[in-house]
Amino acid sequence: MDTALNNPPTSPLGMKSLRASRPAGPLSGSLRIPGDKSISHRALMFGALAVGETSIRGLLEGEDVLATAAAMRALGAEVMRESDGTWRVAGRGVGGLVEPANVLDMGNSGTSARLITGILATHPIFSVLTGDASLRARPMRRVIAPLSATGARFSARAGGLLPMAIEGTGEALPLHYRLPVASAQVKSAVLLAGLNARGETLVEEPAPTRDHTENLLRHFGADVSVEAAGAGRRIRLAGQPELRAADVVVPADPSSAAFPLVAALLVPGSVLRLAGVGLNPLRTGLLATLTEMGAKITVEHPRTEGGEPIGDLVVQQSALQGIDVPPDRAPTMIDEYPILAVAAASAAGITRMRGLAELRVKESDRLAATAAMLTANGAKVEIEGDDLLVHGTGRPPSGGGLVATAMDHRIAMSALVLGLASEAPVTVDDTGFIDTSFPGFAALMTEAGARFSAA
Repeated sequence: MDTALNNPPTSPLGMKSLRASRPAGPLSGSLRIPGDKSISHRALMFGALAVGETSIRGLLEGEDVLATAAAMRALGAEVMRESDGTWRVAGRGVGGLVEPANVLDMGNSGTSARLITGILATHPIFSVLTGDASLRARPMRRVIAPLSATGARFSARAGGLLPMAIEGTGEALPLHYRLPVASAQVKSAVLLAGLNARGETLVEEPAPTRDHTENLLRHFGADVSVEAAGAGRRIRLAGQPELRAADVVVPADPSSAAFPLVAALLVPGSVLRLAGVGLNPLRTGLLATLTEMGAKITVEHPRTEGGEPIGDLVVQQSALQGIDVPPDRAPTMIDEYPILAVAAASAAGITRMRGLAELRVKESDRLAATAAMLTANGAKVEIEGDDLLVHGTGRPPSGGGLVATAMDHRIAMSALVLGLASEAPVTVDDTGFIDTSFPGFAALMTEAGARFSAA
């Protein structure tokens, strides 16, 4: 194995660059993808808000989740990792968190920053949130607006940007809030604020978004109900429950599984098995889309663990066809569009991905970054409003380009997968941020036959 995989070279600009080339043979084997990031964040937070000790197995130990663990410690919970990889959280109960002695640094994690803002809004403590350069450029106004109605006070940079000071309230008002756009992060922030408010918190979302927060609320003993409301859903939460410690098994992250999955679809002769992947129906939009494109993906041994459906995915190299991806699918695959675009670049015909406005406010402007990634490597791409059009030719793009990741881990991994399929190698300027969500990505892919080298 290339030693550069675990310690990629650092460029004169301080960035860790890597080059991906077409492998000599197919990708094969069985891979265990790291734990689901969304569930890992929430498991730590709910463990800190519960009474008793919560055991968490399969926790993603990426930088984003470790930032959440550090924040929960700073707020008074005991968070410990045992030698076998099990994490234990001794919680303080709803309303029991303490004022942190220092600034809470959320690193690169928008999920952590927004969800923790919901928690802090309804605790009578003062706190300050910050993050890395990428996170400090991401909008927090979308949570500041609804959470201000609890009685909390916020002071942020112009545009609602971090760093941000929060003066939480000890007499929180419950919220009745209709999301202007479908966002699991905003929904979860409002529900987390509602835990320490008297009365019922009501959230209406225009389209269903990932429901890990609702699932874990039930798992920890909260009174939460969900009902259909037109095309969306209405979620009700009874305030001030006594959450009880509950063990959590974190499934493999379907968003992370998307990268080896698409690589196996594109590299000739490949067959990969991805074990224990989360199959929450509000997270499987990519699987549905790729199947419509002709992907050979089968689910083996479907089962349920910790309230979440999981299964083993078997993926075979496939000839793909371009399709029209409807906008109402976006909430179920919002993080997977960059890697879907890589698949579309090798498909036959045009793939139109509709309704991608939310991609503009991710770790980077992912819509523009995805288009730039493909254009730099010979694919024809267009952005029409909030739609992305990829003109596939039925064969891999030429490759040979340099991809600027803009500190976005998903753009970096997508570009590396593109390099495995392209005619010429693809160089990624900075792979350092991959560890925020998928620690060991390059090494794991190399075990399956991928070809990476120092750039």
